[in-house]
Amino acid sequence: MKIGIDLGTANVLVYVKGKGVILTEPSVVAVSDDNRIVAVGEEAREMIGRTPGNIQAIRPMKDGVIADYVITEAMLRFFIAKATKGRIGFTRPEVMISVPAGVTSVEKRAVRDAALKAGAKEAYLIEEPLAAAIGANVPISGPSGNMVIDIGGGTSEIAVIALGGIVVSTSLRVGGNKFDESIATYIRKKYNLMVGERTAEEVKIGIGSALALDEPMQMEVKGRDMIAGLPRTIPITSGEVTEAIEAPLAQIITAVRNVLEQTPPELSSDIIDKGMVMTGGGSLLRNIDALLTQVTGIPCHVADNALNSVAVGTGLALEHFDQFRKSLVRGS
Repeated sequence: MKIGIDLGTANVLVYVKGKGVILTEPSVVAVSDDNRIVAVGEEAREMIGRTPGNIQAIRPMKDGVIADYVITEAMLRFFIAKATKGRIGFTRPEVMISVPAGVTSVEKRAVRDAALKAGAKEAYLIEEPLAAAIGANVPISGPSGNMVIDIGGGTSEIAVIALGGIVVSTSLRVGGNKFDESIATYIRKKYNLMVGERTAEEVKIGIGSALALDEPMQMEVKGRDMIAGLPRTIPITSGEVTEAIEAPLAQIITAVRNVLEQTPPELSSDIIDKGMVMTGGGSLLRNIDALLTQVTGIPCHVADNALNSVAVGTGLALEHFDQFRKSLVRGS
């Protein structure tokens, strides 16, 4: 059995050959005082910010790499068992896992070891931008250059790919979670209202936009008043959200510009012709493609399956292993 896993900071997606993406769950694990695992995935996410004192909801992945090894291993075991419907004892699956482009060999080994301990027969690693490109149907094997911008929960990966490999890339520890944090900070400073990370994410998805909207949108936000200490509801407009996420967006724009500056001229001309492809949950933010087109002058479009691109890419890379063998991560 072959399984592709997009092991993300915010979500874990599991792809099974012949079935597509069968599992999309938050990468959250709820742990009790005595280190017992209480819940994994969606069930654990429901507990964030709501747990009693003896239970803690933990995100074991930070900035696209493993922050808590033991819990990541338990989380992987849970997802692999769920994907194989508990048949892991009979058939240990081959697993392909995506890692950010800039990770160290120690971080790569940690991911691989965690997968093997979680029940995989063999674990291979592929860099996220490559997996995203494969999943978004970008022809990476040819000599022509392609640019992929993958904005995930914890990291943004920007890469120029040609001949099956990454020519220039940068990995930025800014992603969807940073947008949420910026929104929560903005609301706290402007309205003295404390909101949780889930509320901030709902605001981003509900009315967030990278550019000012022609017809502004509005939304009610509930939180705790920092002065009175009581619950309070305030209205927030899309214009305020655009202002709140300006800083993390500026970091992504700078990184895109840096990659374009380092790109060899032959590949630059290919990118101008084809445009840039965006994947990852962060690319679903309204008008983020229009913003990048505006600042770089290069057409930018969001892949059809932006959320699943990396997971689909990991699965396809494993299915066509011989074709992509040279693109896989070395030293693991």
